Amino acid sequence: MAYENFPPQMLPPGSPSGRVPSAPPGTIFVLGPEGGYAVPPRRYTLLFGRDREDVHVPVGVDDPTVSRRHGVFTCAGADGDWWLVNTGNLPIELPDGVLMLTSHKRIIGPGYTPLVINSSKRRSHLVEVRVVDGDDLHPRSTSGADTAAPETVYLLSLQERLVLTALARRYLEGQDAFPLPSAWEETARLVNASPHVTKFWTHKSVANTVEDVRERLRRRGVRGLTRDEVGEPVGSTLSVNLIRELLKTATLNAQDLELLADQG
Repeated sequence: MAYENFPPQMLPPGSPSGRVPSAPPGTIFVLGPEGGYAVPPRRYTLLFGRDREDVHVPVGVDDPTVSRRHGVFTCAGADGDWWLVNTGNLPIELPDGVLMLTSHKRIIGPGYTPLVINSSKRRSHLVEVRVVDGDDLHPRSTSGADTAAPETVYLLSLQERLVLTALARRYLEGQDAFPLPSAWEETARLVNASPHVTKFWTHKSVANTVEDVRERLRRRGVRGLTRDEVGEPVGSTLSVNLIRELLKTATLNAQDLELLADQG
């Protein structure tokens, strides 16, 4: 479908994640709780925020901490990208916890991207975004199909899985709101207590194993796993980013805790 045959149009309430009309690649669908808007790739400015009368997509209309014009999507033309600019006071949170502050600008890539505005009143406002790519042109129902494995799962040896499970124990247990990786000494202690251990581990050997896995993922194109990318001070950021990638791809899951001895 040519973008000329798909005019900008309003959307009824509902999620663009699974129910969008046929549209040319590059079309953006933006939806809030009261409905939304769809625009093909063309020169356009699409607004969302609290002022129902002055934006395309109302969001947080009863929450004065949401700005009247909280965000703007812009496209330069038919071959251009969609850019998001935060024009509000509160940050816009992207997947993986990335925060766009006031005046921050970012390309929104193809696929589904949820945006969250967290209010100071402990309220959260969701703006759902989908940019159409080629795969969206031939959708098929999968409701009756078997659950498929994630597209990306990283292969780990048993000993690597044991070390990374110990490192990510607090994440896998799900009891801490803001978990952190285990310290190297604690990781080594947990590994050595496991019935699956095949050698004695020190804090240096577990750190080296984690570094080997991190480097392997870096070569696969995963970002945020080197000192140059995260900057100083590094702290535990590299381990945090590694753990998040392994959890996000379901390479590690809570069942892996069974590899560790009972810590009770």
